[in-house]
Amino acid sequence: MLDSAAVSDKTSYRDSGVDIDAQDEALREVRRIARGTFTPNVISDIGLFGGLFRADFEGITKPVLVSSTDGVGTKLRVAQAMRIHDTVGYDLVSHCVNDILVQGAKPLFFLDYFATGKLRPSVMTDVIRGMARACSENQCALIGGETAEMPGFYGDDDYDIAGFIVGVVDETLLLDGKQVQEGDVLIGLPSAGLHTNGYSLARRVLIDKMGHDFQTVLPEIGKIGEALLAPHISYLRPLMPLVEKRALHAMAHITGGGLTDNVPRILPDSLDAHIKLGSWPVLPIFKMIFDGGNVAAAEMLRVFNMGIGMVLVIGREHVDTVTKHLTQIGEKFFFIGNIVRGSGKVVYDAPPTGFASWIE
Repeated sequence: MLDSAAVSDKTSYRDSGVDIDAQDEALREVRRIARGTFTPNVISDIGLFGGLFRADFEGITKPVLVSSTDGVGTKLRVAQAMRIHDTVGYDLVSHCVNDILVQGAKPLFFLDYFATGKLRPSVMTDVIRGMARACSENQCALIGGETAEMPGFYGDDDYDIAGFIVGVVDETLLLDGKQVQEGDVLIGLPSAGLHTNGYSLARRVLIDKMGHDFQTVLPEIGKIGEALLAPHISYLRPLMPLVEKRALHAMAHITGGGLTDNVPRILPDSLDAHIKLGSWPVLPIFKMIFDGGNVAAAEMLRVFNMGIGMVLVIGREHVDTVTKHLTQIGEKFFFIGNIVRGSGKVVYDAPPTGFASWIE
């Protein structure tokens, strides 16, 4: 029999900075939150060594699984400074949903990784609550995850998150860029802000160089911290009907690398994307970073989405179908260019008044 008095004299895991009891407390709430996202194909509860999902794809003749993983980068610094933690988990799920959507896939389930220096149960559950909200909106089950308390590696109030998603598409609906043709039309869907990319440069300019803090209120954007925490939009709902109608040749999720590096991921080597700068409105937050940081226009285009979160590549015969659908559901869109002969890159057409004038 263990002597409790003797045990209390021993060095414990808690002494080294890891509180198992706090983890258990947080995980009890996480289980409750995650259960609210379960779909009928989930056949396990949170807490097993592996999540169980029934591979039953009704109506899909040739199912192809599509997977992706990502994080939200230094947007976490803004969340931590603002003490707003229920949005970054939402961003993470939306980002991952978009990454598989561009290949035509619907999400099935999602797993998370949460690492911190000192586990704060209320912070962790706020982060997971944001994930669960996004999972529910996208009919995706939060099926499991991992929590790691790592004192000495992260600061006490620091945390990092990553997400892992699996979806499915019928092979007949798979979008892989092979359908892209010369003459295709490019339509851009607006972003809500930076989404989850470019935050290191944004903080460098707005906080370090311009001397603002996240609580600063500016006329065009409001409170800086809130503008930077604008949610990453999921485009699943407006775009999945177009995938199912075979109305799209390809899609590009505009994440790190901006239009410059992401659109070529879906281009054949013999074609370019000709994009007309000035064909969509640039959000005030980007104008502020551009002006305040003296950042080159080409750098802005390669770091930020510049107000376009998703690019659709559409055959001319489907343009009416796509635009009517987007108009009917109230989704804003912009004609931003077309596909031309080339070598697999983005070519920008700047306004006559100068390459950078479209930002101003």
